[in-house]
Amino acid sequence: MSRSLTVNTVSEKYRLSGKMGLSSSFEPAYRALLASGELRRRVQMAYDGLHACVFCGRQCRVDRYEMVGACRTGVRARVSSYGPHFGEEDPLRGFRGSGTIFFAWCNLNCQYCQNYDISQLGHGREVEPEDIAAMMLALQAQGCHNINFVSPTHVLAPILEAVLIAAEAGLNIPLVWNTGGYDSLEALALLDGVVDIYMPDMKYADEEIAYRYSRVRNYPAVNQAAVKEMHRQVGDLVLDDRGIALRGLLVRHLVLPGGLAGTAEIARFLAEEVSRDTYINVMDQYRPCYRAYENPPLDRPITAREHAAAVEAARAAGLHRFDRRRLFWW
Repeated sequence: MSRSLTVNTVSEKYRLSGKMGLSSSFEPAYRALLASGELRRRVQMAYDGLHACVFCGRQCRVDRYEMVGACRTGVRARVSSYGPHFGEEDPLRGFRGSGTIFFAWCNLNCQYCQNYDISQLGHGREVEPEDIAAMMLALQAQGCHNINFVSPTHVLAPILEAVLIAAEAGLNIPLVWNTGGYDSLEALALLDGVVDIYMPDMKYADEEIAYRYSRVRNYPAVNQAAVKEMHRQVGDLVLDDRGIALRGLLVRHLVLPGGLAGTAEIARFLAEEVSRDTYINVMDQYRPCYRAYENPPLDRPITAREHAAAVEAARAAGLHRFDRRRLFWW
């Protein structure tokens, strides 16, 4: 049986609070779906979809009301932590932080994950959608510029219900879908008009490398189809007059040792099949974690030369909007 959809108003102290930091003319996408009743319908569709789950590229079709899926998750979400985050990309963190909610477990199994205690060991506590909604409203009340769902794909249904609850209680800041990039088109159809900012990883250009190091099939094909659909929904990243993100696509690409990530090919795909104006963070923070020492060359950090070569490859492909990683927000 699907979860019965009952939405209660979250504590009045969060209602209509914390709207600072947005353009006065900006309204998050989900507000229109709330007004039309479509948001509530999407929630029920998401819960119905858990009976034969295809929300990620694994397409495991498990009835998650009866057993956990390949993501090791049933119906309820598990949250590791939440709070303002000042280490995210410049347009997200701004000067008041990105309101991150870290979900435990993951639909990937990256052998070098820097958050493996959360993604692979499942550290956190099970919560109800009402709890997630309260977190969102508390982050808005603290002045965060957005709500940033970290590793959300496998818990799409409770997140959508939480958005409905929080929106009814006055949530009015952008939603960020911060994903490993292995999202299915079925999942993205449910998010169309709900998510304001998509922030997918583009981890690999090669299918065999993706399977070896993240244990998933067809990652490049699934990932590229997802990124194209995300861009179709929200377009290029739009910033307000202070450089804070309002809507659009922001891509993360972690440079791996030995060129394993395939930066040049990913950059060509973005420039030629998505948009030359794609905002990208070519990330330099790789360090060996989890089982990386069992998987050379992942057993060493990247070099400054490797990162510089990756950035140059992205520029050569035609990309030009790079995350600046400013130390201070002026």
